[in-house]
Amino acid sequence: MELNNNTWTSEFLLLGFSEEPRLQPVFFWLFLSMYLTMIIGNLLIILATISDSYLHTPMYLFLSNLSFADRCLTSTTMPKMLENMQTQSKIISYAGCITQIQFFILFASLGNFLLAVMVYDLFVVICHPLHYTAIMNPCFCGLMAVSTWIMSVLHALLQSLMVLRLTFCEDRNATLFL
Repeated sequence: MELNNNTWTSEFLLLGFSEEPRLQPVFFWLFLSMYLTMIIGNLLIILATISDSYLHTPMYLFLSNLSFADRCLTSTTMPKMLENMQTQSKIISYAGCITQIQFFILFASLGNFLLAVMVYDLFVVICHPLHYTAIMNPCFCGLMAVSTWIMSVLHALLQSLMVLRLTFCEDRNATLFL
């Protein structure tokens, strides 16, 4: 009979960039400024494509979705990392970890699928310029945008369900890097 460790862990220990206390405020302000710059930049891209009627083309529709996915992807991990730097707490709950993995995979795969759709759009522009408006009509572009979301949700759900099947031991030295 094989012995298994079926101890259930309720939290994980996160490692940071540095254990040096004097560097924590520097890292905090550095990452906070990068996070805010990323949020504002992506928001400006979305607002520019919405407000300017010349940018209501398939490429800018996909670019707006990509900016939204990037904004959500950074918002998945950065707030928890900034909170951990500020409070000196290095613990994340099991449910919080699974939730963070779910959303990280969702928005990362959404970005990948959107890049693939943008490549297809460029392919049509280059290889079939006279048929571009017939091929990339608003209905087809909407269908491709919705399909990227559906595939991303299904991919993230599949990956998260596979992680839920894993067993973890109660070893506090088992750490996740964020």
